[in-house]
Parts: sequence; structure tokens; C-alpha cells
Amino acid sequence: MTDVLPRDEWIRTQPQALIAACVLLFDHTGRILLLRYAPTQPAAGVWWLPGGMLDHGEDPLTAAHRETHEETGITLAAAPTLIGIDHRANVGGTGPVLDCYFHGGTVPPGTPVTLSPEHDAHAFTAPEDLPLTLPPTHVRTLTALRAAAASGTVVCLREGEPR
Repeated sequence: MTDVLPRDEWIRTQPQALIAACVLLFDHTGRILLLRYAPTQPAAGVWWLPGGMLDHGEDPLTAAHRETHEETGITLAAAPTLIGIDHRANVGGTGPVLDCYFHGGTVPPGTPVTLSPEHDAHAFTAPEDLPLTLPPTHVRTLTALRAAAASGTVVCLREGEPR
């Protein structure tokens, strides 16, 4: 006979992970919107996409809309489409994080970007200039996400690297 754990005990044995939603946005020339974390943030000086952790009970798509608006002031015109999932085993001691990446489309010319206190700068960056701004792993991640957005597919990543 097999021993069966009580449900509460079994749940405690299951892996726990944080979930985040990030949004890939382009301008009319194909440049990618990046935000730089402010000096008061744990990732100070790092450039990355708009996005962040899900709130309790929130789904990734809702978080993508919320985080984009909170961090840039931009309201996404259309429903973003899922273009990637990235599993990172341990992010800064928090344990595993599952990043859900969405393609948010093209920001209309002249759209203002209003940063939250979490960020101190934004830039629309040409794909060929990404290596000047980002570490190599982030460049590979964005290259894979751009390809997925262009082809309408979803890329599976591990630690930012295509699988």
C-alpha cells in the first residue's frame, strides 16, 4: 500500500516560484523600449523591459497591462500576445522565477513615456545597439523574443537562453 500525504502536507512539498510579466514594445522604426532601474532599486543601472511580479491573484496578462502602465504611463492598445516563457532557477536569493514575456506591439509616434520612481531613464534601442546596453544573456533573450514576436511563435527559455 502506498502512503498518501495529507493534502496540506503535500502542498508544502511542492516547488514555489515567483511569476513575472514583461512586455516587449517597439517604436515605429523597430527599436525596443528599455527602462533603466533607478539608483534606489536592487537592480540599479540595469536596463530591461517594462514588467514585474504578479500581484496576489493576478494573471500574467493582467500584470503585463498593469506593469506597463505603472512603469511607462503607456496603456496597451491591444491585447499583448505571449511570445516567451523563461525559467530562472534562483534570482537574487528569491528562488525560482517564471517570466512570461508578451509582445505589446508598436508605440505610436509621439507617445510620451512617464516613468515610475522605480526607473530613472528610458530609451528606444535599435537591435544592433543592444550589445552596447545589455549583458550578452539579455541580448540573446531579446533576440529570441524579437524573433518570436516577428513569427508569431512562443520561445521557451532557461536562464534567458533559448532551449
